[in-house]
Amino acid sequence: MTVFSKPRLDRALTVGLVHPISRFLRTRSEAQVPILMYHGICDAAGERHPYFETSTSPRIFVEQMQFLHDNGYNTTDLAGALTSLEMRNDDSKQVVITFDDAYHDFYTDAFPILLKHGFCATLFVITDFAKKQRVRRSETEYMTWDEIREVRSRGIYIGSHTITHPELQTLSAKQVKYELGKSKEVIEEEVGEPIRSFSYPYAFPEQEKKFVAHIRQTLGGCGYENGVSTMIGTATLQHDRLFLPRLPINSYDDIRLFQAKLEGGYDWLHTPQRLYKKLFKRSGSVDRFADVGSS
Repeated sequence: MTVFSKPRLDRALTVGLVHPISRFLRTRSEAQVPILMYHGICDAAGERHPYFETSTSPRIFVEQMQFLHDNGYNTTDLAGALTSLEMRNDDSKQVVITFDDAYHDFYTDAFPILLKHGFCATLFVITDFAKKQRVRRSETEYMTWDEIREVRSRGIYIGSHTITHPELQTLSAKQVKYELGKSKEVIEEEVGEPIRSFSYPYAFPEQEKKFVAHIRQTLGGCGYENGVSTMIGTATLQHDRLFLPRLPINSYDDIRLFQAKLEGGYDWLHTPQRLYKKLFKRSGSVDRFADVGSS
């Protein structure tokens, strides 16, 4: 795995300053649930800054799941998290574990570890990449429908990540409806149950209010009840249930940073993230690298 040698300001500020302060100031009334965002579970890592990395090595993933187990965290799905927030239950140490894209390495490297600890997770499927036979694209392999049905039968929740994983903001209203609605229909046909959760692909264009309102209306019309975005933060009652924030996790997250993210110490990154998108947005499209894990 590539070792990144440049200083990591986001970690230094989070672990050394923001996390200690946030733990001191936090009150019992502030119910929040961390939603972890994973992608690939593999040793591959890119050359970009760790902030943008989307892969988590199997060894690091094992350590992170062991930390959750040892510290009494209970896993749930998005619906369970929202119920917990509505009940203002801040004592249960709930966490939602999500995986975008349904890479084959979820099945081989993440799923066994989740089973070992009795953890559930939510897997967001790109339906054009899930077939009867293994699909391989750009050196990446995806889960088959048989594998998706197997993990669902053993406690893994399934959600939609569109049909083709496009930048939705570049599509027409008709194309957006098709990506959201048809993907839901396909997954429901394959797994034999209603699909209620959606994961927005690429950087979430939170500054585009009209577009976000359109996506919200389309998701509701398709029958989705909850969803996640790539906005950084722990989920609270203040967030839109269809675009809940998440905490990006990757191989560079040592246990101190991982704990800080779980406990709200990384939420401050949403402010510069939002500012970046506001200042550098492109007409008709949002920079896909404005959000962590925006793939």
